[in-house]
Amino acid sequence: MTQPGFQRDIFGTLASGEAVHAVTLTNAACMSVRIISYGASIQSVCVPDANGHFADVTTGYADIAEYVAQRQYFGATVGRVANRIAGARFELDGEVYSVPANDGMHSLHGGDVGFDKMNWTITDCDEEALSVTLSYISPDGDQGYPGKLTVTATYQLHPDNALSVHYEAVTDAPTCVNLTNHAYWHLGGEGAAYDAMDHVLTIAAEQFLPVDATLIPKGERRSVVATPFDFREPMPISKYVRSNTDIQLTHGGGYDHAWIIDEEIASKPRLMAHLEDPVSGRTMTLLSNQPGLQFYSGNFFDGTTAGKAGKSYRARDAIALEPQMFPDALNQPSFASIVLRPGQIYSNMIMWRFGVSPLFSPNINR
Repeated sequence: MTQPGFQRDIFGTLASGEAVHAVTLTNAACMSVRIISYGASIQSVCVPDANGHFADVTTGYADIAEYVAQRQYFGATVGRVANRIAGARFELDGEVYSVPANDGMHSLHGGDVGFDKMNWTITDCDEEALSVTLSYISPDGDQGYPGKLTVTATYQLHPDNALSVHYEAVTDAPTCVNLTNHAYWHLGGEGAAYDAMDHVLTIAAEQFLPVDATLIPKGERRSVVATPFDFREPMPISKYVRSNTDIQLTHGGGYDHAWIIDEEIASKPRLMAHLEDPVSGRTMTLLSNQPGLQFYSGNFFDGTTAGKAGKSYRARDAIALEPQMFPDALNQPSFASIVLRPGQIYSNMIMWRFGVSPLFSPNINR
């Protein structure tokens, strides 16, 4: 055990001359997390394996220039609306709004210049609680969205090797909000020689949302029973990810779908998913109050992006598990609303708990 630590420094400087700040949190068990103000992003998460060896288990870049030049949403806060909006348009209170079409004909993760591209302000640091709060004010008309939105993201590192973030937002006019964190995970370490497809995944959901060929939900809720989407019991991602047995996997070149944890937001975080790496023995349990979980199997990494360890990320080298509202909810009346009105408070609570599998043998040949 060691003394918990809190360190604040400069991660880099933007072309405008504005500094990008970093806060590194370290708990008594030596787990450490680095948060940067650019995109209110998780830049690193270092946790031990079954042998006590530490590794950084989330993807990211070594310097700010790469974050600016190569948009991959690594660990970023995405919004104003995460995921896809069909046709890059929606109707709110009788008025039609157009937003940037940056994913074919659709809008993805807030548009061309979403929250992941903003340099947030660090507004509070609590060294005793090992927490940091960042804020961003999105003006009325930002990327086509109505209303001035004030957003905060509070990250906290807990004594039991859990990391949490609490997103909150308020508005001065009716608008829409669907925030999430877009961290990619490889529990063997982001520079590992093997991909993440043999990670064993469990998702606490009985239904998922089928999509069309452009990855927009079709409005149907489909049972996971007897499909490659049944992760109710632990299953290696590799079992079906490269399979053509289901047209849904063909659409996205793997998994890029939302699972239905519930139909509404909960009052507190609940179990969403559990991930285990059979090589390192590391585990991660994901909790959130959101009704949906987007699981993306890293299908579009193409080897042109190099991470902190210098390794080029290839298809399926890491996965994303994103708690959020359902995709394209603005155009799908049967989905829970993502409209936020003055006087209301948007809230997304996410927690990642890291550990080691009790079934793992530390003598395994690695």
